[in-house]
Amino acid sequence: MTQTTVQTAVSPLGPGQPPLDPALREEVAQFLLTHLEEYGDDLPDIQACLSYAEERGGAVFTAREGERLLGASITNRTGMSGFIPENILVYIAVHADSRGKGVGKSLMEAITGTLQGSIALHVEPQNPARALYERYGFTNKYLEMRLTR
Repeated sequence: MTQTTVQTAVSPLGPGQPPLDPALREEVAQFLLTHLEEYGDDLPDIQACLSYAEERGGAVFTAREGERLLGASITNRTGMSGFIPENILVYIAVHADSRGKGVGKSLMEAITGTLQGSIALHVEPQNPARALYERYGFTNKYLEMRLTR
């Protein structure tokens, strides 16, 4: 497979940081809604994640080829260093046409190279992105259990 030349950018968010440009905010939210496919959430949840990052801390990472958005992610600061990881990678998606071309790798390098502290994420066992996360050192330390109401 051909590697794509990707430029990654990070937009740090939180107290003391400028808010995300509204056009970028909408572009990222719509991109994630479309390209997370069966692993995604509804638009209001994605927008709430962006709001959390703006209010409490986090970052938006984007991968582009020219002006075309090929990948995006949102991380949130947990504010709970010491007993859970300081960061959670909430969303990461790559455009279907660009998968297998190094876009996810570029995003993961930007995320792991930029964020300070540990990073957690949730991934479904059958999600093909799981192999990418494992290549970057993510391990399955716990079995997650939820009481859904």
